[in-house]
Amino acid sequence: MLEALSGIYCGPPPEPADVWGRWNLDPLLLAAMAGLTLAVGRSRAGLAAVAVLAFAFVTPLCALSSAFFAARSVHHILLVAVAAPLLAAAIPARGMGAAAPWLAISTAVLWFWHLPPAYDAALSNMAGYWIMQATLILSACLFWRAVLSGRMQLVDRFLMVTAAYLQMALLGAVLTFVPLPLYEIHQAAPPGWALQPLADQQLGGLIMWVPGALPYALAAAFIARQAWPVARGTRA
Repeated sequence: MLEALSGIYCGPPPEPADVWGRWNLDPLLLAAMAGLTLAVGRSRAGLAAVAVLAFAFVTPLCALSSAFFAARSVHHILLVAVAAPLLAAAIPARGMGAAAPWLAISTAVLWFWHLPPAYDAALSNMAGYWIMQATLILSACLFWRAVLSGRMQLVDRFLMVTAAYLQMALLGAVLTFVPLPLYEIHQAAPPGWALQPLADQQLGGLIMWVPGALPYALAAAFIARQAWPVARGTRA
């Protein structure tokens, strides 16, 4: 599996001494980041989304996610629960309709890519890698655009955000308590790291389960803050 990782986008798993030198300065990626900045950078949410995506794909986190499922969990949380709502806030939503179908689609996409055959195939193939990233962030963006569009009652928006977190927490709990390592691709980490595959998987599950709640809580707080002036006006 280490040989399979050597040719994919983030490169082979780094040794501990090398990790801080593993910045991704791919010209195509940097050009895409620049184009995205031009498209959404007029808003603070858009600029923040670009910064989050740069952290996920440019910093050594990209290389670490080749080695460890825990790093990949952080990467996925950044895409679907941080960058996606920021992009949704930066792009006006028109005619999005109900959020529930988009929640079902984004949930199906997230769970599909955590099935061991799909996950290992995506991380050992360049095209599969980018299909994974694109489908994760696109489906999440469509969900968040529906939630943030303002066409739903406040309680329904809270319920959608809570449901989005709960499905990720459930996936994290499953991965935490499975008694064996599921992902062959992460069983070839360099020997310099002390983290074993099962412990790595359990850590990744815990990250999705517990710290993964934070961006959803912040999104709920943002929705409440948006609705506050409306509620005050109604009482007045």
